[in-house]
Amino acid sequence: MAKLKFRPLHDRVVVRRIDAEEKTKGGIIIPDTAKEKPQEGEILAVGPGGRDENGKLIATGVKAGDRVLFGKWSGTEVKIDGDELLIMKESDIMGVIA
Repeated sequence: MAKLKFRPLHDRVVVRRIDAEEKTKGGIIIPDTAKEKPQEGEILAVGPGGRDENGKLIATGVKAGDRVLFGKWSGTEVKIDGDELLIMKESDIMGVIA
């Protein structure tokens, strides 16, 4: 994993989508026009965390390298160093894949 030239702020994370399978379990090949955007990704960078009402830092529950599931319309798509990435809040992440 290359060093990312972007550091997210607060409780935001940078995610790279992981492409879905090209075939179904039955062996049917899915054409590009019928594919949906993947809802699974790898976290590349994590901000330091959010703050509560008293200003105390609340650490994030994910770290760089985690594989996560997120909502279909979550995050903002950006292009950094030629890579298409997503920047989203930690709360948009549904869970970590073990």
